[in-house]
Amino acid sequence: MGVVTAEFFTDFVGQLAATSPAEWIAVVLAMAYVWFAAQQNILCWPSALVSNGIYTVIFWSVSLPFHTVLNAYYLVMAIYGWIKWKRAPVEDQAVTTWPVIRHIFCIVALVAVAQSLIWLVGDQLDNAHLQLDALITVFSVFTTVLVAHKVLENWLYWIVIDIAAAYLYFSKGLALTGCLFVIYTAMAVYGYIQWSKTRKQGSHESSATVADNLESTHQTGAN
Repeated sequence: MGVVTAEFFTDFVGQLAATSPAEWIAVVLAMAYVWFAAQQNILCWPSALVSNGIYTVIFWSVSLPFHTVLNAYYLVMAIYGWIKWKRAPVEDQAVTTWPVIRHIFCIVALVAVAQSLIWLVGDQLDNAHLQLDALITVFSVFTTVLVAHKVLENWLYWIVIDIAAAYLYFSKGLALTGCLFVIYTAMAVYGYIQWSKTRKQGSHESSATVADNLESTHQTGAN
C-alpha cells in the first residue's frame, strides 16, 4: 500500500512539474468557470471560452480527437451561453427545473446515443474505458445546454459526470486532471446548493408579487 501511494505521489508530482503554462491557465480558468457559474455570474462564459480554446489546442496536439471535438463544442456553447445570458430578459434569467419524467426520457435517450457511438467506432478505437468515455462525452454535451438555459438539475448531472471523469483520468494515469475533476465534483455540489437557494428566493418573490397584485385588485374593486 505504501509503495502504491509513493508511486502515485511521484507520478503526480512529475505530471505537475511537466504541466505547461498554457495548461495551467486552462485549468485555472476552467475552475473559474464553475465558480462563476455557481454564482450565476456571466463571467463564467468568457472564462470557459478561453479555457476551452486552450484545451482544444492541447488535446489536438496530444492526438485526442474526441476530446478535441468535445472542447470545440464547449467553445461554441461558451459563446452561445454568453449571448443568451447577456440578452435574455430578467424573467428568462431565473433558475428553472425540469420534471423527473423529462430527465428520465433524456437519460434513456443519451445512453442510447452513447451506445450508438460505441457501435459505430468501437472497432476503430481502443476498447479500454470506451463506454465510459462515450457516456461522459454525450452527457457533457447535454448538460452544457442545461447550464446555458439555467436548469437547476444540471449540477446533479455534473456531479455524476465529474466523478466518472475523475475515475477515468486516474485510470489513464492523468493524476492532475483526475484531481481537478474531484474538485469539480465538490464545486458542482456547491453550485447546486447556490442555484437551489436562488430558485427558492425567486419563488418567494413571485408569490409575494402575486399576493400584492391580488390585494391591489381587491382594493380597486372595493373602490
